[in-house]
Amino acid sequence: MPKTIETQYGHISISEEVIATSAGFAAMECEGLASMTSRRQVVDRLTEVFGRENPGRGVEVRINADDVHVDLFIVVNYGVNIYETAQTIRQKVHYVLSDTIGVDASTINIYVQGVKF
Repeated sequence: MPKTIETQYGHISISEEVIATSAGFAAMECEGLASMTSRRQVVDRLTEVFGRENPGRGVEVRINADDVHVDLFIVVNYGVNIYETAQTIRQKVHYVLSDTIGVDASTINIYVQGVKF
């Protein structure tokens, strides 16, 4: 279900894919992040086979009545402080979503799936 924002000029509907893509790009800009891991491996493998880039990979978005919940599944580089890296990613994603899209995410959960050597 898309996130709908009402303005004085009308309605704006923002799909979950747009939120996931913006969150993915924001996370990839953070230092210490090696990659995003996929929760939907079949869909992401097909996307890679056809040569398309998937910036929303490793990002799940759930939209309830007024709440937006974002889950990020990441792999960090070896030697970085995992807690600080996760906090940096959380802050960056929150800022980008509120600044560029106008969506205030209620929760941004980060799941560290591995460490890249």
